[in-house]
Amino acid sequence: MAAFADDLIAHDGNPDAVSEVCIDMSPAFIKGIAESPPNAAITFDKFHAVKIVNDAVDQVRRAEQKGQSLLRGTRYIWLRNQQTLSDRQRATLDGLPARHLKMARAYQIRLAFQDLYEQPSVQTGASYLKKWYFWATHGRLEPIIDAAHTVKRHWDGILRWFDSKIAKGPIEGINSLVQAAKAKARGYRSTRNFKAIISLLAGKLDLRLPA
Repeated sequence: MAAFADDLIAHDGNPDAVSEVCIDMSPAFIKGIAESPPNAAITFDKFHAVKIVNDAVDQVRRAEQKGQSLLRGTRYIWLRNQQTLSDRQRATLDGLPARHLKMARAYQIRLAFQDLYEQPSVQTGASYLKKWYFWATHGRLEPIIDAAHTVKRHWDGILRWFDSKIAKGPIEGINSLVQAAKAKARGYRSTRNFKAIISLLAGKLDLRLPA
């Protein structure tokens, strides 16, 4: 972040004028933002927040499948939304004895957390998140409880999304293009050449000759 601030100043920018940032929940990122740019409000990336809950759900599955062999091979069923399941995956999900599975509770808690981002305002979002937190911490599922505590520690930055509406998705998409170009070329002769390729791939440049 210090290097970013220095570069911004070198290009006539002002780090103090940055008002919003979107980051993962890394303590190092949080510390860096607090130092520069110091006036920026933090929004924690919603996809990263959902991933924390997803990872907890997968921990529940791995633990329970040791005594429930019917859960083997179902990992991606629990990590996808119902509307994106294939017919085969939906049939498998419908055929599981959900009433007796811890996974079924963990799955519903995961879906409920995603619905946080469908709330119409920060006020309703905060009320919804409080109810979700109570449910998640009283479900007797240790990985889910740990994930809920992580959410609690980052509460304000998660709810900040309702005001900022920013996420890392577009940047992650550009980064995927850059990394694919880097792997395909197996290296570039110079940083200048690499920057030129990035501009061609992600810059949305109009290279048509004038008529």
